Amino acid sequence: MKCLKQYEPLKGCSMGTDRQSSIPLLDTLKMERVTTILTHTYPYPHEHSRHIMTAVVVGCLFFISSDNIHTLIQKLDNNIKWWSMYICLIGFFYFFSSPFIGKTFKPSYSNFNRWYVAWIFVAALYHLPSFQSMGVDMRMNLSLFLTIFVSSVLFLIVFHIIFLGLWYVGLVARVAGKRPEILTIIQNCTVISIACCVFYSHCGNRAFQRGKSFERRNSSLDSFPFWENEDGNTWISKFLRMYELKDQICSSWFAPVGSASDYPLLSKWVIYGELVCSGSCAVPSDEISPIYSLWATFIGLYIANYVVERSSGWALTHPLSVPEYERLKKQMKPDFLDMVPWYSGTSADLVKTVFDLLVSVTLFVGRFDMRMMQAAMNKVPDEATSGDLLYDEFSERDNLWFDFIADTGDGGNPSYAVARLLAQPSIQLKVSDSMRTFPRGDLLIIGGDLAYPNPSAFTYERRLFCPFEYALQPPPWYSAEQITIDKPDVPSGVPELKQYDGPECFIIPGNHDWFDGLHTFMRYICHKSWLGGWFLPQKKSYFALQLPKGWWLFGLDLALHGDIDVYQFKFFAELCRYKIGENDNVIVMTHEPNWLLDWYWNEITGKNVSHLICDYLKGRCRLRMAGDLHHYMRHSIVPSDKPVHVQHLLVNGCGGAFLHPTHVFRNFNKFCGNTYESKAAYPSYDDSSRIALGNILKFRKKNWQFDIIGGVIYFILVFSMFPQCNLVHILHKDSWSGRLKSFFSTMWSAFIYMLEHSYVSSAGSLVLMMASYSFVPSKLSKKKRAIIGVLHIIAHMTAALVLMLLLELGIEICIRNHLLA
Repeated sequence: MKCLKQYEPLKGCSMGTDRQSSIPLLDTLKMERVTTILTHTYPYPHEHSRHIMTAVVVGCLFFISSDNIHTLIQKLDNNIKWWSMYICLIGFFYFFSSPFIGKTFKPSYSNFNRWYVAWIFVAALYHLPSFQSMGVDMRMNLSLFLTIFVSSVLFLIVFHIIFLGLWYVGLVARVAGKRPEILTIIQNCTVISIACCVFYSHCGNRAFQRGKSFERRNSSLDSFPFWENEDGNTWISKFLRMYELKDQICSSWFAPVGSASDYPLLSKWVIYGELVCSGSCAVPSDEISPIYSLWATFIGLYIANYVVERSSGWALTHPLSVPEYERLKKQMKPDFLDMVPWYSGTSADLVKTVFDLLVSVTLFVGRFDMRMMQAAMNKVPDEATSGDLLYDEFSERDNLWFDFIADTGDGGNPSYAVARLLAQPSIQLKVSDSMRTFPRGDLLIIGGDLAYPNPSAFTYERRLFCPFEYALQPPPWYSAEQITIDKPDVPSGVPELKQYDGPECFIIPGNHDWFDGLHTFMRYICHKSWLGGWFLPQKKSYFALQLPKGWWLFGLDLALHGDIDVYQFKFFAELCRYKIGENDNVIVMTHEPNWLLDWYWNEITGKNVSHLICDYLKGRCRLRMAGDLHHYMRHSIVPSDKPVHVQHLLVNGCGGAFLHPTHVFRNFNKFCGNTYESKAAYPSYDDSSRIALGNILKFRKKNWQFDIIGGVIYFILVFSMFPQCNLVHILHKDSWSGRLKSFFSTMWSAFIYMLEHSYVSSAGSLVLMMASYSFVPSKLSKKKRAIIGVLHIIAHMTAALVLMLLLELGIEICIRNHLLA
């Protein structure tokens, strides 16, 4: 037990670190994110500059605001209703597009969804009334854009052909021969064309005379005399004179560096600007066009950036050739799977999981149980001495360290992070102001749920074996396709299992492993010899391990109904009678922590397990450990005069799956008639409460596919109330209070109509109410469960009705303003 107590800090700290940064300011600024932004992480350098894109966007915003800020302020009061609609559109657009920002999603239809929402937003914003009257024109000269775009594409293609020719004859670095992607060239040409069109829209193509700048009318400022004091020095007056700075930018900053006469060799290739003069001009313009100058500047920056990166700096720091680097990158970068989209309404894996669960519960549990088949195939009649179920190779050792995890088959990255910690020869942790070294466990115990969402060859190989093999490689003679018939298949040169000194692994199945009747578990765990670098001597889905110093470990298989079968009970009961001494200590491992789940749901499960612990072990069970709940919690017995059946209760489901809350078990303290107190929890109860509260805003950003399910449910709730005509009376009220009163009155009338005349919506509301009632913990009284269920359905009905009326009201407004048919 000493080893267990020493190792518990590792379990509590394995998901993070106790190190504190010596520079708190850097932690506050999240410098790792700043570093990621400023330094690229691509295997090849930037073939287009993000800084140019940023400059173009900032320039567009500056030009639009400088020309139109005073016009917008003037018209703000006259168009307050339309401005409110603009704000609502932008808010809805951000809400629906926020999950897609900065991410690349699979499957590909999410990209269509993203662009479709963006197109709707732009179209609605452009066609709203009085948009043009505010002085903002989003249209650009299409012919100018296409001309610059096509010219830029042709020019860059010719440049790249010449550059590749120089590489071919050996005049530039050998790694510079990678052809640029055509999409990169198109992106750069698009940015350059937009920049030139924006400049043309706000500065024109005038050939500015040096030392002179064109004058702008300032009559618009006269309409704001109350914003300017005598000195003309108020902030608003300076803000409204922003166009003066824009004039300086047009005439000085972006003006050509000279006339065509200054560059006689290039005079034939120069495009001239329009000369501004009163009346007729005496001589043609000799000044270079500002549009041409801007275009040439951008093209020159691209060429210089490309040549320097490909021929000098990047080549010196990357001596490998392109094929060698690509091959090395594929070897070093694991192809891990993403986290399972549990709330996706369109995931084929989740649909298959539901089907497998129904088949397993109906067919296997109670009719055909794989555990009965394992007992029938046992070769030794005396199960207490069976080598298929009892393993004693650790019993003669002086000491033993073991690791315990569960629920490790979700995302590849978190599963690999945990597996990598388990594979380290040793880990140093700070415990009570001193550094302690924890060696790698001689034994790895996994408490079930090896692959989500359902067991299959694909999920086991990609979600379980792949991360563990990257963390600790199997021996070179191991073959992934090999099936071991006679286990344990010890390595060559090792006469028996007791003399094998490498790490071993024993695993029990969880509820997700039983969804196919335990078929995949038996194939990949009981008939394979290696999980990464951990040896697998296990033959059955349940087992008993004889550990040093009189310690034992029972691995129980609870299947899908949370209890052991009679054959399993007989095996462990005979061990308790004939093998385990009176002073021995037993660790019981199950997949589900029924001490927490039974308390939460006010149920009693695992009666055979309780019978085994209370009536056969008789106080020798020192520790019960389980997974299933994806957090870490440890409870210890409060000393009393009552007989103690279990000393410690441990849950460690932090194997790489999503996080479960701990604060819902804050009040747990009773089990088997004894009182327990919480010793540790990860996350802490307060952190768990904050994370759960943050789900109100963060849930949809992480689970945007749930929109499909929520949309279908809400549509069913209001299906019978479409359409709502003549809602414009809501806007005819004189005050906001009157409009709100009329809005909620209309919503109540729609609800009464649903109760009196609707069948589809009423049936949907009734089903949703029953579901809300069933999800309330059964430990509450029926009255409280009914109240919570009713409040839940009222909240959903209110949200569905409000969204329906807002949609109908928006359509009504557009129709009355001749924006829709």
